[in-house]
Amino acid sequence: MEEKKKKRILKKLKNKYRLVILNDASFEERFSYRLSPLNIVTLIISFAFLITALVAAIIIFSPLREYIPGYTDVNLRKDLTQMVLRSDSLEKELNRNSAYLERINAVLRGEEFETNDSTNQNQSEAIKLNKNITRSTEDSLLREYVEREEAYSLDASEFSEEAGESEIYFFPPLKGTITQEYDPSNEHFGIDIVAPKNEAIKAAYDGTVIFSEWTVETGYVIQLQHANNITSIYKHNSVLLKKTGDIVKAGEAIAIIGNTGKLTSGPHLHFELWQSGVSINPSKYINFN
Repeated sequence: MEEKKKKRILKKLKNKYRLVILNDASFEERFSYRLSPLNIVTLIISFAFLITALVAAIIIFSPLREYIPGYTDVNLRKDLTQMVLRSDSLEKELNRNSAYLERINAVLRGEEFETNDSTNQNQSEAIKLNKNITRSTEDSLLREYVEREEAYSLDASEFSEEAGESEIYFFPPLKGTITQEYDPSNEHFGIDIVAPKNEAIKAAYDGTVIFSEWTVETGYVIQLQHANNITSIYKHNSVLLKKTGDIVKAGEAIAIIGNTGKLTSGPHLHFELWQSGVSINPSKYINFN
């Protein structure tokens, strides 16, 4: 009985049918196709398989796979692991740099510091005694830092006192017209010079910038320290071209003429010369015409 049922079902699947398409008005046959239920099932399965393969290929070989939940979990875990390792390395490097800077500051202040074996273990393993020692980047930066700090050490004892004022030849900071002369009795310890707009102001002599800031009364001011304890001051500038600690040469541009500050009535340069705390008349040593 079971075999008869199987044969009956197989026979029904193999039964041939004709699919006919007729014109509804004239009943003319336009298309016909002979098929069986088995062919229909085979076509449906083949079409489903083809669609499945096409969708899988699109997902695998296109960026659409990134939107499938759970697909990127493996890559995400790898990225997170790498980020954790990098952050740990950065933290260790930051701690070493902080300890290094603290020791540099202690050395510059002349203080003693305690060594910590745990924080210096990596450094002690990396640094070995070698006869052919080359200057490292940190050493070069430290030397540059110390040299810049020493530029502020302007003790009068460091200057040569053998040369007198007559042997120093000042460079005129600005060519122009003197509108107000040196008058210490009225607390005018310099001279005022008028020149064209945007004229460059130059250093009167070789020296070091010891002040380069804004002041309320005299605007942008720059002050240079020279040999023999001589100081030159340049006031009411519009722009400062040098900063504190810079080394300048005679005739080098240091500022631009301006009209800044409360104590000014027009664009000009107020120039002062001082030696050992005493004001000097600049007109005796510099020709501004």
